[in-house]
Amino acid sequence: MPRALSFFALLAFSFVTVPALARNCVVTIEATDMMTFDLKTIRVPGDCAQLRVVLKHTGRMPAQAMGHNWVLTETRHHREVGLAGGRMTLADAYVPRNGVRVLAHTPVIGGGQTTEVVLPMSRLRKGGDYTFFCSFPGHWNMMKGKLIVE
Repeated sequence: MPRALSFFALLAFSFVTVPALARNCVVTIEATDMMTFDLKTIRVPGDCAQLRVVLKHTGRMPAQAMGHNWVLTETRHHREVGLAGGRMTLADAYVPRNGVRVLAHTPVIGGGQTTEVVLPMSRLRKGGDYTFFCSFPGHWNMMKGKLIVE
């Protein structure tokens, strides 16, 4: 009887710990009408197959006036892509059309809206230097943070 009880206790414990050990491969980031993201750093487990980024615009202003998106580049391309995005349109999500330096991006959204993007982790590497930012004109140098693959 004690042996059977130990087996069932171990079995029950394994069901409790498996979800606790699961990797979080989903990140939710909020953007405001004050041109801020609520996160400055995003840490991603390196063993995720993909990363899903959910962007929530918690403000009230429309996309035409205070739109936000989430763009990921290698840090060395951040400035170049940010400046190039300023020459694009809302329909282009303020992302350069040839976007080869853009690893992932969401559409531009307005207040109260939510969007997301799924990024295959095969596009990133541990130790890589990545910057995420909003490419709406004038936002790219203020609304930014680091993405770290662990």
